[in-house]
Amino acid sequence: MSIIEAVFLGIIQGLTEFLPISSTGHLTVAGKLMGLISVEHPERWTSFIAVIQLGTLLAILIYFWKDLFHITIDFIKDNLISRKGFKSQTDNSKMGWYIILGSIPVVIIGLGFKDIIEGALTKNLYVISLSLIILGIILAFAEKVGKFKKELKDITWKDALLIGVGQSLALIPGSSRSGTTITAGLFLGLKRETAARFSFLLSVPAILGSGLLQFYESLQYIDFDSMVTLIIATIAAALSGYLTIEFLLRFLKKNSTFVFVYYRIIIGLSVLTLIYMNYINP
Repeated sequence: MSIIEAVFLGIIQGLTEFLPISSTGHLTVAGKLMGLISVEHPERWTSFIAVIQLGTLLAILIYFWKDLFHITIDFIKDNLISRKGFKSQTDNSKMGWYIILGSIPVVIIGLGFKDIIEGALTKNLYVISLSLIILGIILAFAEKVGKFKKELKDITWKDALLIGVGQSLALIPGSSRSGTTITAGLFLGLKRETAARFSFLLSVPAILGSGLLQFYESLQYIDFDSMVTLIIATIAAALSGYLTIEFLLRFLKKNSTFVFVYYRIIIGLSVLTLIYMNYINP
């Protein structure tokens, strides 16, 4: 992988991790077109994707550092120092619990289906294109039935758990972590911006855990040259990811997610067309 390819893939990761259009799907299509995915060792591509996700994690930590700082401090005060009952805890402390609760489904499913997730099936473009289309249609339905009333302070433990279940569906390539969690949030009555904001906060443990685990497991594939390109791709992902977070939160204050629905369907159909015309290997 060249430096230019690393920068390009990092930018794709940063843009598509936070927009509800699937970073794994876009990166895998790009990797297939660029001839970077090994059929014999698909786990190497999975490792690459998971590691550069740490760049998007850095973007979240920088953008939401105040929120995460207050959530952490209040959580420690209310649960380890004062030992308050849940109902008497601050909103920040409760948010800490919601992030923990919402992270449980993806941990259980991620570890339980680890071999499948890292295998060749999850690099299959038929799976990715159909996920893009189907989850796009479900997002459109959520837009139609959503009430768009709840703020962050209105989220309940049931909301957090159900959105966490939605996040676990993002393990299906082409579905999109932000896409599934935002979709779940809209079904539960959250405002669009609120759904996106909670989606980003909820993604911190999942991205951190999968990124560090995959980085450790990918050490056997990394030499000096690949380490350099990996670092470059991660930095590019962090920069483009930060800008994407800011854009999406502003966008969803005044707009629906239908532009992403249309995009998902168009890209999904385009990939199927490329496969049918033998321009790309599924």
